[in-house]
Amino acid sequence: QVQLVESGGGLVQAGGSLRLSCAASGRTFSSYTMAWFRQAPGKERDFVAAISWSGSTTYNEDSVEGRFTISIDNAKNTVYLQMNSLKPEDTAVYFCATRAGTITRYRSQYSYWGQGTQVTVSS
Repeated sequence: QVQLVESGGGLVQAGGSLRLSCAASGRTFSSYTMAWFRQAPGKERDFVAAISWSGSTTYNEDSVEGRFTISIDNAKNTVYLQMNSLKPEDTAVYFCATRAGTITRYRSQYSYWGQGTQVTVSS
């Protein structure tokens, strides 16, 4: 059974950095896409970034382009989200997700989800 476990969230001041981790287990992920979504209070769960399991293809949402970087360590079955120049509007619960197949930004296309990790950016 696929399991995704996020870590690395916390409280940070505006302009600061955090690195989120998502450890994946339960199967071979060689043809899978890994992604990060986020959900602010009272809002929809929105796409942030995605990466192919090989690491050869990435896709970022426009508002995080140049600030957030998604990466993967295949040996550790772990995907990371390095978040720099954080803004108060980045405050949300961040979720890791995975799907069999190519990168997509559509939430409904992802089959497996982690429990989420809270990121709070103070002004």
